Amino acid sequence: MKIWIDLDNTPHVPFFKPIIRELEKRGHSVVLTARDAFQVCELATRMGLPYKKVGKHYGKNRLMKIWGVIWRPLQLLPIVLRERPDLALSHGSRGQILLSNILRIPTVMVMDYEFAEMPWILQPRWEIVPSVMVTGELQVKNRDRVRTYEGIKEDVYAPEFKPDPSLAAELGLKPGEIVVTVRPPATEAHYFNPESQTFFIEFMKRLSETSGTKGVLLPRNKNQEAEIRRDFPEWFKNDHVIVPKRAVDGLNLLWHSDLVVSGGGTMNREAAALGVPVYSTFRGKIGEVDRHLNSQGRLLLIEKVEDVHGKIQIQHRQKNSGDGSSSPPKALQNILDHVENILRIEHPNR
Repeated sequence: MKIWIDLDNTPHVPFFKPIIRELEKRGHSVVLTARDAFQVCELATRMGLPYKKVGKHYGKNRLMKIWGVIWRPLQLLPIVLRERPDLALSHGSRGQILLSNILRIPTVMVMDYEFAEMPWILQPRWEIVPSVMVTGELQVKNRDRVRTYEGIKEDVYAPEFKPDPSLAAELGLKPGEIVVTVRPPATEAHYFNPESQTFFIEFMKRLSETSGTKGVLLPRNKNQEAEIRRDFPEWFKNDHVIVPKRAVDGLNLLWHSDLVVSGGGTMNREAAALGVPVYSTFRGKIGEVDRHLNSQGRLLLIEKVEDVHGKIQIQHRQKNSGDGSSSPPKALQNILDHVENILRIEHPNR
């Protein structure tokens, strides 16, 4: 059958790459669309995914965001009418879900954070979530249409990762340096809490004053990078902190890092999946997945300014070989099986 996948945000690209590959192996065809936002299209191109670029990001303005939610489905409409997919699959694409609900295309949303704001018109028909989330708040209220998978979202693709040593030379990482990857908070997101920005600035001050370290800063967009460079030029003196000139493979950067300090959920969980020490400065509502990782000691939550100095350990770590898994991860298999089962339920005569 034909499955429409929409890439709405940067983390969706590595997540859906193995899903697309395995769905095609199982005989399904995939229609892939991508929003021109953050680094979605750049990363999808680098990963060799044949997508159709539709829509863009509309920034901080709330009215413009609402307009984007309305306008992008209209932009997607010609493609969907031409392709006539049997199922719409995403990791929370509002544009896809809205259009599919109007056209009565069954929607499946894979989700790993229960506090995302979704009005009723944007709620999917089916939801696939990590098993640790099953008792929490979900978008799909009918629990008969909720499916679960083992592990976390990042377990879908992280086990296949193989490190590329050329990244060290590309970024100018020197032997002996403590490499610290830092992701600022999502200041344009609806869930942004200014406290996370306070933690970010406090840590960056500490990092810039710590000798023997190299900070790799990953701003969320060009505007955020420009603001940081304008407000804190001292961080970038003598390349103590750098910003990659192009989109880099996130898993590869994390593997080369000794620790990660991030306000981004996906990057935090990717680090946890790779066994890299990670500290979360996220100060929105903490979801069940992050609470679970925190209870296991795989992710540490920064909850007050004192934690920036007391909890975060700036030190070398022992890197594993990162040879990659030879068989599809369990989380990936779970999701694929659920998608096929949903297809059979929605299209019993096909």
